[in-house]
Amino acid sequence: MKHILQSLKSGKTQVEEVPCPAVQSGHLLIRTTKTLISAGTERMLVEFGKAGWLDKARQQPDKVRMVLDKIKTDGLIPTIEAVNNKLDQPLSMGYCNVGIVEEVGDRVTGFQRGDRVVSNGKHAEVVSVPQNLCVKAPESVSDEEAAFTVVAAIALQGIRLASPTLGECVVVTGLGLIGLITVQLLRANGCRVMGIDYDSKKLERARCFGAEICDLSKGQDPLLIAEAFSRGQGVDAVIVTASTQSNEPIHQAALMCRKRGRIVLVGVTGLDLSRDDFYKKELSFQVSCSYGPGRYESQYEEKGLDYPIGFVRWTEQRNFEAVLDMLAEGRLDVKPLITHRISINEAKHAYEIVSGQEPSLGIVLEYPGFTVTPSVRTLSLKALHLPSKGSKGSVSVIGSGNYANAILIPSFKKAGARLRCVASHSGVSSAYAGRKYGFELTTTDTESVFNDSETDTVVIATRHNSHSNLALKALKAGKHVFVEKPLALTLDELNEIEHFFGRNDGQIHRSVQPLLMIGFNRRFSPLVQKMKSLLDSVNGPKAFVMTVNAGFVPADHWTQDPLVGGGRLVGEACHFIDLLRFLSSSPIANYSTARMEAKTGDTVTISLQFSDGSIGTIHYFANGNKAFPKERIDVFASGRVLQLDNFRGVTGFGWPGFRKMTLWRQDKGQSACSSAFVEAVQKGGYFPIPLEEIVEVSRISIMIQNSLC
Repeated sequence: MKHILQSLKSGKTQVEEVPCPAVQSGHLLIRTTKTLISAGTERMLVEFGKAGWLDKARQQPDKVRMVLDKIKTDGLIPTIEAVNNKLDQPLSMGYCNVGIVEEVGDRVTGFQRGDRVVSNGKHAEVVSVPQNLCVKAPESVSDEEAAFTVVAAIALQGIRLASPTLGECVVVTGLGLIGLITVQLLRANGCRVMGIDYDSKKLERARCFGAEICDLSKGQDPLLIAEAFSRGQGVDAVIVTASTQSNEPIHQAALMCRKRGRIVLVGVTGLDLSRDDFYKKELSFQVSCSYGPGRYESQYEEKGLDYPIGFVRWTEQRNFEAVLDMLAEGRLDVKPLITHRISINEAKHAYEIVSGQEPSLGIVLEYPGFTVTPSVRTLSLKALHLPSKGSKGSVSVIGSGNYANAILIPSFKKAGARLRCVASHSGVSSAYAGRKYGFELTTTDTESVFNDSETDTVVIATRHNSHSNLALKALKAGKHVFVEKPLALTLDELNEIEHFFGRNDGQIHRSVQPLLMIGFNRRFSPLVQKMKSLLDSVNGPKAFVMTVNAGFVPADHWTQDPLVGGGRLVGEACHFIDLLRFLSSSPIANYSTARMEAKTGDTVTISLQFSDGSIGTIHYFANGNKAFPKERIDVFASGRVLQLDNFRGVTGFGWPGFRKMTLWRQDKGQSACSSAFVEAVQKGGYFPIPLEEIVEVSRISIMIQNSLC
C-alpha cells in the first residue's frame, strides 16, 4: 500500500510502498478515502528536515545537550551513529484521516466493519488506529468535510481552555487553517471575534466568517484596533494560532488583554515572556495540548480506557464528535478552506505546495480506486548478493524499533546471516529496515514468519510482554531463536520455555535441535572477555561492585508497566545480573535488595551471593545525571583490582603483566553476541550462553522484580 513518509535528515517527502498494517487489539483497521494535510505542523517537519545540522541544533537545544553528554560518556563515533540512525528513520506524515472500517480488533466496542469513521490516522491507504481516536462520521458530512475534524478539534480544545462566554470579545492571532476554524467556532459560541494576520486573503475569509480584522501587511496597529474592538476595555481572551519563532504574538496578546484576561497558545511562538506584561494585569497563560484530554496518555489512547464523562466532559474523542456535530448542523463550514484536491499518487507535489510560495490552506489528499487489499501484508523486496537458499543462518526479525534498526539487524548482517524477512505491526519501520539492510521480505503478518520454510532463525525484538510467547512459537516451529532481553516476564512463562527443552528432570536434553539465545551481550564485550581471562587465573572468591547510571524513565513509559515491560529490573537490570554471573563463573546462591522509595521504584541496590563464596553488588540507579558514564564495574580478587569504565577501557591494579586495555570506541559486545549465535546456528554448535545460565539469570531477575512489587 502507499504511505507518505518524510526524512528528518533530508526533508525529502516520498510515497513509499509498505505492507498493510495488522489490526491490533483495541484498534480499527481503516481503508482511507480522504486525508487532510495539516499545513502548519507538516510544513514545520519538512522545513526541519531540510535544515542543515546547525539549524537543526538551534531548533532543538535540549537534544544538543543530550548529544554532548553522550559524546562525553560513549565517545564521538557511537554518538554520531546514534544521531544518524535516529534522523534516518522515516516519519509517517499526517493525522487527519477519513475511511471505512475493514477489520475490528479484540476489545473494540461500538464499531463494526463498514462504518465510515474519522481518526487521527496517517496519510496511508490503510491505517490501524486505537478506538478512542476514532468516531463515526454522520451521513450528512462528506468525506472532504470530515477530514477537517481532527484539525478542528485542535482549535476547539484551545477555545475550551480560553473558556469564552456569550458576548465576550476574543482575538485570534494567525489565520491559517486552525485560526480560521477557531474564528467560526468562537462565532458559533456567541463571541465577538477579531482576526490578526499578514495575509489579506485569509483576513477576507475571516471577515466572511463574521470576524473583524487587522491587516498587519498594511501597517495597521493591532493594539489600537483591539482597543476599539473591545470598546476600550481590553479584550477578554486571545487565542494564538500563529507559527513563528518571535515572542511578539504573546507580548502583543498581553498588551491587548483586559485585567485578568486569558491567553491560550495553540500554535508555536517564542516564549520569552515578560513578567511585567502578566504581573500588572494578573493574566493567565496556557499552552493547549493538541486535541484534548487523553492526548499522549497511553492508558487512554493505547489501552482504550476512557475518562468518566462526569469527571472529564471533553476528551479528544468527544471533541471529534462535537466538531462533527457542528459540521452536520452547518455551524462550521470548512468547504471554503479547501484550496487543493490532490491524489495520493501526487503527494510529493502536495508537499511542494505546502513548503513553497503557492497560496494554500486545506489540501485534501484523495485515495482513488481502492486498489489495495488490506489482507495482503507481505511485501517482496529486492535483495542483492543473497546466500544460496536453504543455507543455515537465514534470519527473520520480528520487531523493527530503534534498537533493532540501530544495533541488532546491523550486527546480524555483519555476522553474515541471510536476512530473510522483517516484521512489524505498522509496516513502516519494517519496510524501512528491509530496504536499508537488504531483507528479501517485509511483513505485518507475524505468523507467516513461523510458517516460512526459508527461515531457520527468528530474532525477537518486540515489547517485552510478547517475548516468551513468540519465542515458544518459533521454537515449536523448529526455528532457532534469539530473544532480545528479557526472555520472560513471569515464572510461569519461564517454566513453559524450560518445559520445551525437557527440563522436568533438571537436565537440558541436547537432542532438542533449536538453539535459544538471549541478548546478554555484555559478556561478549572484548573488555569483559579480557577480564574473564584474568579472573579465571585467580583462586578464591571475588567481590564485584557494579554501578549503573540507568537514567530516569517516566512512570507511564511502557517499560515501567508490569504487564507490558515488566519493570526495569526484568527488562534491563537482568543484563548486569548476567554479567556478574559470567565473571564469577559460579551459580547465584542467594540475593537481597534495597530500594529507594520513589514513584517508579527503579533506584535499587541488588546484592548477590555466589556458590563459590563470591559476592556482588549492583547499584541500579535512576536518579543520576546523563553526563556521568552509564556503566562501571570494580572487581576485587586476591589482592588485585580490575576496573571497567563504560566499556571503553579496563584498568588493572596489581595484575602481573596487565595494566590497561583501551578501545578506540565503546563496545558492549552486541556484534560479537550476534556473531556467536549465527556461528552456532551455521556450525551446529551448543548454546553460546549455556541454557542453564539463561534460565538461572532470568529466574533471579523475575524473582527480584517480584520481591519489590
